[in-house]
Amino acid sequence: MIALSDVRDAAARIEGRVRRTPVMEADPAAFVPEGAEGPARLWLKLELTQHTGSFKARGAFNRVLAAAEEGRLTGAGVVTASGGNAGLAVAYAASRAGARAEVYVPETAPAVKVAGLRALGATVVQVGVKYADAHEAAIKRAAETGAVFCHPYDQPEMCAGQGVIGLELMEQTGGEVDTVLLAVGGGGLMAGVAAALEGRATVVGAEPVTAPTLNAALRAGKPVDVEVSGVAKDSLGASRLGDIAHAVATRTGVRSVLVTDEAISAARRRLWESHRLVVEHGTATAAAALRTGAYRPAPGERVAVLLCGANTDPSDLVS
Repeated sequence: MIALSDVRDAAARIEGRVRRTPVMEADPAAFVPEGAEGPARLWLKLELTQHTGSFKARGAFNRVLAAAEEGRLTGAGVVTASGGNAGLAVAYAASRAGARAEVYVPETAPAVKVAGLRALGATVVQVGVKYADAHEAAIKRAAETGAVFCHPYDQPEMCAGQGVIGLELMEQTGGEVDTVLLAVGGGGLMAGVAAALEGRATVVGAEPVTAPTLNAALRAGKPVDVEVSGVAKDSLGASRLGDIAHAVATRTGVRSVLVTDEAISAARRRLWESHRLVVEHGTATAAAALRTGAYRPAPGERVAVLLCGANTDPSDLVS
């Protein structure tokens, strides 16, 4: 469980290490179904401009720097399991903190992702054929060496670091946001932002129908395993919501809305065509919730959409 105080501590710790990403005010009519009433005001929080191309640099820095403060960051460095945004973020944070990073990925990991991790100075270890194999190996390695294990989304420091986005957003909009729409995979981003904005704004988690981790957890009353597929699985590929995310979502009243793969792809193209923003399919999930009417703002409601990452192949955006 995390609270606002943890997010504030994270903000102080990572200040100067991460970018204060911009906020763009957008035309609400461009993001709702034709003929529908849009929000009174609409902002886009451009976290896609963060170091390594996603919000995860915030949590990674908070985890690594907190470990250093506590004397747990030794010559063994840090270990994580992720060939995606989390791995890139941990590798980047470790390099900037002067620590070694060891990243475990499946043998099936795309060569371009492995190359990206190595370019950041990480030692890449390929194990097994699926993410679970790499995750298990990373935990074992951390226990053997004393390295700091960095979970992609289910650790207090990770979640609290991501939550700094919520504090920034409120400062940048004068505290006028009523609702924040964001994409949910494992739930670290949602947990952090919901903790940061508790009592100030509502958080709505948008998910693909093909990867409904939050939706399934809220229905079951606990995190449960779900089948994951679809266009956003490269960034929203967690098969189970984190325990911290579930606790925070339950405490703060986070809602889940579901969107189709077709809606996600359409929202991604719309962000490019209307604002020249290149985002991942997972990121576009939040915008798709507005465009499809899966989330319908109340009259006068002021909404922010968090655009959380841009590590994608843009070639299919231009005909």
